[in-house]
Amino acid sequence: MTQPVDDEKPALEELQKTTDVEKRSTSHEYPAKSNLELFEDPDEGLSEEEKAKIDRALLWKLDLRLIPWLSLLYLISFLDRTNIGNAKLAGLQDDLGMTNSQYNASLTIFFVSYSIFEPLTNVLLKRMRPSIFIPIIMVLWGICMACMGLVHNFSGLMAVRWFLGLTEAGLFPGVGYFLSCWYKRSEFGVRMAIFFSAAALAGSFGGLLAAAIAKMHGIGGKAGWSWIFILEGLATIIVGILSFWMVYDFPDEAKFLSDADRKRVLRRLAADQQSSAEHEQFKMTYFWSSLKDWKTYTSAVIYMGADGALYAFSLFVPTIINQLGYKAIRAQLLSVPPYAAAAVVTIAVGFVADRTRQRGISNIVVSIVGMVGFSMLLGAKSAGVKYAGTFLGAMGIYPAISNSISWVSNNTEGVYKRGVTIGIVIGWGNLNGIVSSNIYRGEDAPEFYPGHGVVLAYLVLFLFGGSVVQYIGLRIENAKRRRGERDHWVQGLDQDQLKLLGDNRPDFIYTL
Repeated sequence: MTQPVDDEKPALEELQKTTDVEKRSTSHEYPAKSNLELFEDPDEGLSEEEKAKIDRALLWKLDLRLIPWLSLLYLISFLDRTNIGNAKLAGLQDDLGMTNSQYNASLTIFFVSYSIFEPLTNVLLKRMRPSIFIPIIMVLWGICMACMGLVHNFSGLMAVRWFLGLTEAGLFPGVGYFLSCWYKRSEFGVRMAIFFSAAALAGSFGGLLAAAIAKMHGIGGKAGWSWIFILEGLATIIVGILSFWMVYDFPDEAKFLSDADRKRVLRRLAADQQSSAEHEQFKMTYFWSSLKDWKTYTSAVIYMGADGALYAFSLFVPTIINQLGYKAIRAQLLSVPPYAAAAVVTIAVGFVADRTRQRGISNIVVSIVGMVGFSMLLGAKSAGVKYAGTFLGAMGIYPAISNSISWVSNNTEGVYKRGVTIGIVIGWGNLNGIVSSNIYRGEDAPEFYPGHGVVLAYLVLFLFGGSVVQYIGLRIENAKRRRGERDHWVQGLDQDQLKLLGDNRPDFIYTL
């Protein structure tokens, strides 16, 4: 393979940038420049100050239209998949005559269907349009949720949980992919953090809601846990129907934007070297490109560490607190503060990671916080210290989820490649919910040593270890690109072939 000749290197090195979007002048023209020229500039002739003011107003408009409603959808989604933990405290397991193993199996089956279908959903989202795909799956999982309140035995619960996983599979990877098609890489993290903080709020809100709904025990001949599922399922269906009007499509088709604003969004993305601004036809090339990319696998390991810990925590924290000696209702209420703290830290980490562009370091720091928290749960004898450990555990897990997805998105270029990669990463992470569902066994109460130990191992080996490996790998690759050692990758390629390179273009600098 041919290396750049020596007299080219000083010229290349002179133009080095330390920003995420680094552009170098070589004998080859990269698509980023030509992409920007494809989109008309509605603000041509204005001063930079006037353009900046318009850009801020546009960003605020996008935030108000996109983030609040999508966050509400994820709050509902996470509430619906984890409220079975609250229902257990309200008598679900006893009323259905389930053993501890059967209860854990009912948790596990959700993650099987959820994980299998996640890698496929982003392709469906792109083809069907978000304003159609997301409301449809919401209505369907709302029906599944309500049906959980009508089951009479273990078999019925297993069937409904399977379909709940299948119908919920498209939301989280879909929204992560969808938002990445609207925002610059330096803006995406905090938006993803706000969106995902809804999961922490769901844990907080879920405890309060379950405590209130459980008091309906006996009404209509139904147990309190039945009403938790029925009422939350009906609420999901209503919100799903409203979503036909509240969920928008991709930037080039969004009806809430004027023609000028649509052009501005597309130009912002093109300037950020994102082909999200363009229409791509799906080709298997994008799928294979994702599978051949080492970042897909390191990202999957990192997300596995965060997600495996997340589901163990969210499914069992009411039970853990209950085993500290608190009654069921009080245990529900005491599960609220750790989630609230996690929501605040999640948004703070998203903001800091966007500003510093150090997503790997952010992951490493929060993983250490989580490791300390679960070490306290493992080693402490005092209920107060263990309760404090749940705070640190939550603050060490939740921020890593949104930050890891932002890291994947920032470093994967190409509409379909990004969609496939996010689907694979999230699907693999959620597959570890199968492990999480079976590590907190009733016979291990009240210490739950095996459960806490497995979560600690996930945090140490996968979240912390994977983040360190990927961070070092990206630093090495960026250094090679800055030195011009990857320029030979583009020699002899035409514009269409250059575009297919995506984040393998030598001028694409990875976010650390």
